[in-house]
Amino acid sequence: MNLEQARFNMIEQQIRPWDVLDPSVLELLHVVHREDFVPEAHRHQAFVDIELPLTATRRMLAPKVEARLLQELKVQRHEKVLEIGAATGHLAALLGHKAQRVIALEADAGLAAQAAANLKRAGVLNVTVLNQDGAAGLAAEEPFDVILLSGSVAAVPQALLNQLKVGGRLAAIVGGEPVMRAQLVTRTGANDFSSVVLFDTVAGRLPGFAEAPAFSF
Repeated sequence: MNLEQARFNMIEQQIRPWDVLDPSVLELLHVVHREDFVPEAHRHQAFVDIELPLTATRRMLAPKVEARLLQELKVQRHEKVLEIGAATGHLAALLGHKAQRVIALEADAGLAAQAAANLKRAGVLNVTVLNQDGAAGLAAEEPFDVILLSGSVAAVPQALLNQLKVGGRLAAIVGGEPVMRAQLVTRTGANDFSSVVLFDTVAGRLPGFAEAPAFSF
């Protein structure tokens, strides 16, 4: 496989048509090599427009979904980010290139170890991976400028929203099959939040989150 050609095709045929046009995001997709964060058995599928299986219950988000979420969050160099659902560390690596500091939570011990090893090998030094689920966030490190849920949930817990700074953003894929919606929530005041729907998609569930609605927009 010609990896660079496959990467180019992924960006031009999948990601750009999904309205991912931020030059800094597109450049990062060349810098952070997705294939290095994919299990060896699925390496040949690294650039395919699908969710890749990681464990019996976990999947890696499709390339265009990762790129679109990254673009919409508009992460800045001075910001602190919490990622929930690190999986093998690919989105954490992308976030690490954008942010000052990233803390990535991963409930699966095997995936957490893979993510830490992948990030170290890629030279991404400002990301810390913790082996824990993220339904309660990480109160010890709040407030966060950005929180990203790298998978789907039935609803966003209020506890996570409360860990945002005023002006902070949270992105999550919310709902149930057959249609889920990627949403961007901004904390506009001490007790005020605004939300916009970004796109419809379907993504694998994150562990540890309740299926009953916890917060509605």
